[in-house]
Amino acid sequence: MNELDQLKQFTTVVADTGDFATLKQFAPQDATTNPSLILKAATKPEYAHLLEAAIADAKKSGFSGNKLVKEVVDQLLVGFGCEILKIVPGRVSTETDANLSFDAGALVAKAHKFIGLYAKRGVPRERILIKIATTWEGVRAAEMLQKEGINCNMTLLFSLVQAVACAEANAKLISPFVGRILDWHKAKTGKDFSGADDPGVQSVTEIYNYYKKFGHNTEVMGASFRNKGEILELAGCDLLTISPNLLAELKEGTGKVVRKLNPESAKQANPNKVDVSEKSFRWLFNESAVATEKTAEGIRLFAADTVKLEEFLQQRI
Repeated sequence: MNELDQLKQFTTVVADTGDFATLKQFAPQDATTNPSLILKAATKPEYAHLLEAAIADAKKSGFSGNKLVKEVVDQLLVGFGCEILKIVPGRVSTETDANLSFDAGALVAKAHKFIGLYAKRGVPRERILIKIATTWEGVRAAEMLQKEGINCNMTLLFSLVQAVACAEANAKLISPFVGRILDWHKAKTGKDFSGADDPGVQSVTEIYNYYKKFGHNTEVMGASFRNKGEILELAGCDLLTISPNLLAELKEGTGKVVRKLNPESAKQANPNKVDVSEKSFRWLFNESAVATEKTAEGIRLFAADTVKLEEFLQQRI
């Protein structure tokens, strides 16, 4: 078997793309999207029908101007999500607006809207993951949504305290960003890292071991990979969301894939319990420079990509 097929034996593989051809090529279980990926896909001629349908559906709302553009964004995200679910057997992640990252009530409202739009298209909430940035407010929104049976994918996550807060809130899934943690450490130290020494790999391993040790049900999905080596070092993680170029590398690879993470060995770890009360969360988050800087940067970048998507849609409208 190639490396991708071997990896699928003990890790759920998720495709980090909005491109349907890629999904069909690599047959992942789930798929994740964000405004950047949707913008890239929406500019392709083969997806023009989805764009036109989103605009037509949005116009039925009676909105105009900026409200109409934002409505088209929501319709387009859900439209792509529905098409993706025709290809993958599992779930699709749909991202909330980055500019809502510090407003729990608005995040809950946006999640309700997405779930409603999917329901109108006959898609049950069990197949949807609502993506929310892992701020204090984002975690609180996830806690409320999970109580309603709306599953959340906590994104922009760079530290153990963020991960533990998500687990305590019973979030369905977290997406720690392996590659962006590596980027930060390379920029700060001027050094390169590989294999088990990769700080992004170490962060996800720490989170995985903590979850299994203390019996948390929240799923760990490594994300944002920079190279195939990071993926192979996390073989055995609950899920891994992988870009098309790295999926291709794995499919072409013929090496032996060894499971690195497993619940049995994780239970032998001896982590200290983390206090995630609001005061403690904010302090520990502040103490983690990589988490503080990369979360803020990620929110800014996702917000900027949403603006680009809105500008593109404004021209089409």
